[in-house]
Amino acid sequence: MSGETVIHLAQQFFGERERVLVEHGSLSASAFRFDSGVCGLRLKNEQGELVLLPFQGQQIWSMQFCGRQQGMLSMFAQPNPTQTYLETYGGFLIHCGATVMGVPVPADGDTHPLHGELPNAPYQRAWLTTGEDERGVYLALSGEYEYIVAFSFHYVARPEVRLYSRSTRVLVSITIENRKRTGMDLMYLAHINFRPVDNGRLVYSAECTPEHVRVRKSIPSHIHPPAGFGEFLQELAEHPERHNVLEPGLAFDPEVVFFIDYLADGQGWAHTMQVHPDGSADLISHRPEQLNHGVRWISRTPDQQALGMCLPATAEPEGYHAEKAKSNLRTLPGNTTVRFDMEVAYLAPDEARAMGEHIARTTGSRAAQ
Repeated sequence: MSGETVIHLAQQFFGERERVLVEHGSLSASAFRFDSGVCGLRLKNEQGELVLLPFQGQQIWSMQFCGRQQGMLSMFAQPNPTQTYLETYGGFLIHCGATVMGVPVPADGDTHPLHGELPNAPYQRAWLTTGEDERGVYLALSGEYEYIVAFSFHYVARPEVRLYSRSTRVLVSITIENRKRTGMDLMYLAHINFRPVDNGRLVYSAECTPEHVRVRKSIPSHIHPPAGFGEFLQELAEHPERHNVLEPGLAFDPEVVFFIDYLADGQGWAHTMQVHPDGSADLISHRPEQLNHGVRWISRTPDQQALGMCLPATAEPEGYHAEKAKSNLRTLPGNTTVRFDMEVAYLAPDEARAMGEHIARTTGSRAAQ
């Protein structure tokens, strides 16, 4: 183990020409600016790279390992400098919340922006850290976003994305500190958008039954489904296993959402994979004791290909009042902090096979093997 070195970032470091800021062994971080004006940070190791937005939501805009782009395919070639969620939608990992998240339902009295204030929040501070832990040498991006609304909220969000030398596994965490002396409403969701592939298999640590993999039948106001969509949802509600193989003909247009009851392994982690036809896989792992709701979002349209195979969350994304009525709204006491941990990864075929066996043991089923 070794102590961390901290490099504080300033927006002046980000110009039209990409420049290396840090080299730490085989790891590097370079700064650039998209044509749109948004600051971009490229973290690289021997296996691939991440592109992050240090001052706009601390999003992971894209992730690529072993030559494969793992993030969603969207209409946006680059992020736009806006806080409006749907006007810059295409990131691989988007933090949602923290006072509210999900879809606003005006009929219920919701007036909040889609997925809250965190997705494109203007971070006041950002920094890089280098160090070594039990996993090895790493390079990480972190920062602080302080959100204050008089008489209502005062919190600080601190995400971290940690990339390791020679690794295709990335650790992601976020802490939320309530700086008020009284409790605050807390809702959080990690919108992690992989790219679906035809005939990819979904393997996950949950029982695939209508009771534990439930289909959302409500339709958000910004979604306009085609004829026959309701019948497709009913079929999936009765037979959720129908979506476990992403056959090209399945009508995930414009989107389908599932609510999943995840099981944790002996170390407290739940796992979800998309296994590609070549045997490699995409992976998201989370801790159900921290994020006790698993949301699955699939969208396959002519303009958008996204597989949110697990969006770990504190609640379902049905809007503030709906989740409050279901007792899913959390309270973060005054002067306290909560932390959420996740891992995203590319797995080679042998790693994917081992993970499939591990998931099967967790669920007590051989279906994942």
